[in-house]
Amino acid sequence: MAPLRKTAPIGVFDSGLGGLTVFKTLARRMPEESLVYFGDTAHVPYGSKSPEAVTRYSVAVARFLAAKGIKLLVVACNTSSAVALPAIRRAVEVPVVGVIEPGARAALSVTHGGRIGVIGTEATMSSGAYPRALGALGARVKTVSQACPLFVPLVEEGWWRGRVTETVARRYLAPLRRARVDTLILGCTHYPYLKPVLARVMGARVRLIDSAEETALQTESALEKIGLRASSGRRGRRDFYASDAPERFRRLARRMLGYAVPQVKLHAFDS
Repeated sequence: MAPLRKTAPIGVFDSGLGGLTVFKTLARRMPEESLVYFGDTAHVPYGSKSPEAVTRYSVAVARFLAAKGIKLLVVACNTSSAVALPAIRRAVEVPVVGVIEPGARAALSVTHGGRIGVIGTEATMSSGAYPRALGALGARVKTVSQACPLFVPLVEEGWWRGRVTETVARRYLAPLRRARVDTLILGCTHYPYLKPVLARVMGARVRLIDSAEETALQTESALEKIGLRASSGRRGRRDFYASDAPERFRRLARRMLGYAVPQVKLHAFDS
């Protein structure tokens, strides 16, 4: 393996567009870093797939990004972070940062009653990744988990608000409201786009936690530790890939990022 370069990009991937929340935060915090994003739009959503399928897709994307010469990989997908992180780390020879631990740390920093709700895909909730992460951090909290499988398709369709989205949210979040959680981890990087609806349903007393900021901080720290932070005073490149429908990705990415994405390149994988 060739030595990693400071000017090499950071790789970021998700099953679709949700990981753009992490991408956007990385770009804001570290504008000098080059970023390459991959949305596996051919296989979205990962959350309803088997762990074996998620691992297969995740490893394929990780290897593709590693071949692009990245210096660090951010797995901006809770499902992949929950079920495929060990396989991803074995598959590539660069540091790998997931989103589960940063989200757990952020929740512990703000909970005042120790009642933490977690919402995510079926695969993430079935994995028990968040309760394990909270326990590994030495936390004595009560965790209430709820799978919300329709949220990812709603976000991918751009349905972030409206009656349908709020009706679905009220149905999913009812058990968490009954449990009186004081903190809610948005255990999927698609979910921050639903924040206005989720905040309205849960009420003002509940803190909503998305892991984008904490993941960016952990990425920054990891690069500092291995001496691979890019030099300041430059603006890094921004490159985008999708495994299907790149023009649709480009159209929705503009709405999600707040600026136009000049090009999204297609790279398809065998299913």
